[in-house]
Amino acid sequence: MAMREVAVMAMTHMRSGICMAGLLLTEGAGKSGWVRPVKERDSLRLGDMTDAAGRVVEMCDIVRLELSKARPDPPHVEDWLADLIYHRPVVTGRLEGTARTQFLQSHLDDAPHQVLIDHSRSLCLVQPTDLWALFVRGIPSQQYQARLGFTLTGISAETADSRGIPVTDLRWRALGRQWLGESGTELRLTGTQLRERAGVETFFLALGLSRTFEGGHWPMVVGVHTVPDYNVTINYRTP
Repeated sequence: MAMREVAVMAMTHMRSGICMAGLLLTEGAGKSGWVRPVKERDSLRLGDMTDAAGRVVEMCDIVRLELSKARPDPPHVEDWLADLIYHRPVVTGRLEGTARTQFLQSHLDDAPHQVLIDHSRSLCLVQPTDLWALFVRGIPSQQYQARLGFTLTGISAETADSRGIPVTDLRWRALGRQWLGESGTELRLTGTQLRERAGVETFFLALGLSRTFEGGHWPMVVGVHTVPDYNVTINYRTP
């Protein structure tokens, strides 16, 4: 086993639990140094990504994890078995301010088509040329969706249909709930409106592929990173 430091790029809501993914802080890891901690059996739970002090790991934390061995499950070639019982996650720092911005810019993916089109791997970081958001809450079911549409240089707009793709990022989903308020049922925002409302200038997106569903692997936004960062409180009981 080896202790590895990881910059957290995704903390997400999944139907069966959560998912965390990040970039290895290892000299020579490069832009492809993604890891996704997984357990031998079952999905990650919030408790698995909670440190000894009871704090849930957050986006842009630097976390020390015990990663035992690679367990690629194509296209999820970034999976690593993690010991999260005897070795709790240890938060050793955070990416903030200028250092955070520089990190995001320096880890933009040179070949996002390998994720979105080829499905030869399942995680990448991109900077969209444009984007828009949709938040929907059903009445009376209260079922909630957060979605994003985006365009990327060199990637066909067909990767995002008229309703965008699902966002599983816990922070972004919490922000959408906050904007919808108690009675809102649908909110659609252009890129300009998003920047004005969130008070941000630039968006970076961590993109991932789902596990097999209806015979395919579907794109998701697993992390929404902005410059400057936005503030929101997560209610982990209603992700």
